[in-house]
Amino acid sequence: MIKILLAEDVHMVRGALVALLELEPDLQVVASVPRGDLIVPSALESRPDVAVIDIDLPGVDGLTAAAELHDRVPDCRTLILTSLGRPGTLRRAMAARVSGFLLKDSPPTRLAQAVRSVASGQRVIDPELALSAWEAPDNPLSPRETQVLRLAARGADAGEIADHLFLTQGTVRNYLTAIVDKLNARNRIDAIRIAEEAGWIP
Repeated sequence: MIKILLAEDVHMVRGALVALLELEPDLQVVASVPRGDLIVPSALESRPDVAVIDIDLPGVDGLTAAAELHDRVPDCRTLILTSLGRPGTLRRAMAARVSGFLLKDSPPTRLAQAVRSVASGQRVIDPELALSAWEAPDNPLSPRETQVLRLAARGADAGEIADHLFLTQGTVRNYLTAIVDKLNARNRIDAIRIAEEAGWIP
């Protein structure tokens, strides 16, 4: 029996996924949570073999939770579900050492098979998504520029970004100017859109 932890914030979708997985004779959902920050505590208690995690969760996003889960419960493998097949997101998932990456519009039988494959130690990645990730350009932003843009995307102004990262406002403005130039964007809003579509910022 493969024990599963399911993390999905939409109540109806979570219930449907639990019902779908439990139709399989060799799969058992031992825990289901609506938030990313509940994944690790729940996994420590229920000790699942596979965590099926929606990428967009409140509290902590799915990839951040998956990386923490890998460190805290290394025997538990992770399968990320997403409705967005962005190449940059797949790269972030690989960096978080997830075992699988599946689009939400995959056939139901594909989910059960993916759980089995991940539980047996295999990697599961949609072939077209893997190819697009291979062909996609690398993130041109430095780690610090990525931090600055992520905070800007959340609505922080230059002063708030400066306080958060212990920088001067002038330095933050310089970073934002460099980001706009590097991404060939029209302005800061356009730079955020480009980076989000590429999956370079969560």
